Amino acid sequence: MPATDYQGLPGPFNSLGRSILSIRREQVHSMEGSGHDEAELFQKNVNERFLELSSAGSDEVLSLSWIRKLLDVFLCCQEEFRVLLFNNKSQLSRSPTDRVVADFFERVVKALDVCNAIRDGVEQVKQWQKLVEIVLVAMGGQKSLGEGQFRRAKKALIDLAIGMLDEKESTIAHRNRSFGRNNAEKSHRSIGHFRSLSWSVSRSWSAAKQLQAIGSNLVAPRAAEIAASNGLVVAAYAMSSVLLFVMWTLVAAIPCQDRGLQVHFSIPRQFSWAGPILSLHEQILEESKKRDRKNACGLLREIHQIEKCGRHMSELVDSVHFPLTEEKEAEVRSGVAELAQVYEVLKDGLEPLEHQVREVFRRIVRNRTEGLGSLGRPYGE
Repeated sequence: MPATDYQGLPGPFNSLGRSILSIRREQVHSMEGSGHDEAELFQKNVNERFLELSSAGSDEVLSLSWIRKLLDVFLCCQEEFRVLLFNNKSQLSRSPTDRVVADFFERVVKALDVCNAIRDGVEQVKQWQKLVEIVLVAMGGQKSLGEGQFRRAKKALIDLAIGMLDEKESTIAHRNRSFGRNNAEKSHRSIGHFRSLSWSVSRSWSAAKQLQAIGSNLVAPRAAEIAASNGLVVAAYAMSSVLLFVMWTLVAAIPCQDRGLQVHFSIPRQFSWAGPILSLHEQILEESKKRDRKNACGLLREIHQIEKCGRHMSELVDSVHFPLTEEKEAEVRSGVAELAQVYEVLKDGLEPLEHQVREVFRRIVRNRTEGLGSLGRPYGE
């Protein structure tokens, strides 16, 4: 794996591609022929990585930087699983390993559509970022704020408010908003036009149904299967569980069609890695149930911050009278500064996130092609 694949990633994960993976690969190759030990090492690594993810503070989980760490972890787990299968090719033609590994490769195919939808969702957040930028250009750094600046900012804030509505609520975009019906309908049409051009999945496609398909018939292997496969079926089960959790988290965080989080996670806690994954699953579910998050178009922290700052700015813009008092101007400039902070986070993080989602897509395709070849099956099967 090229070290450049992991350059620029935040936190303690930024050196994984250059050091940990190369060390693990050397360890794996040095134990070739000991499938059980390799499977145990793989599970240990999965546990350690998700323990680190679950140790993040509540204000960090579901942030842009945390989602990037999650994808980094997924890429590392997927690479180690690929090496594990490569080192145990002889086992892949035997039952039950052949069946369980083939099932995994069917699950990853279903994740490709999720990646496409998430990439579209990231693009949608970029559109909101552009609207935020318009507000900042109109009202930031100006020696004095006049009516013209407020009109430009207000128009961008209107488009932002409508664009951030959950699709189920988009038909009532004009309600409870401080702008006219004509403006609302015009903005709604422009946002709808953008959405129709951006989605690379069918309009009938459902993220919720796709997640259910990925998790369908995902059951823990029995003791006899574990023994017969030298533990490889447990590694495949762990990788399938990681795949399901990562795709579920992406759908929870990023805007996409027919988001739904009703996926049942029933990982037995006897597996070392089950604890941190189930803990994160519960934490994200609790976040989704909060009153101010129930109808959100995505649980990403920065989306919530844009929504809050945008709403606050809209209220300020609507409440001003000219000439501005010093107190009101200071309040407006404070709101602009808060919006600028969120903008900078998005500016620095959205491109790397999109790159990672593309990389996940590519790795899934490459590893599935290689894996089906090891199973003696054509890629399209």
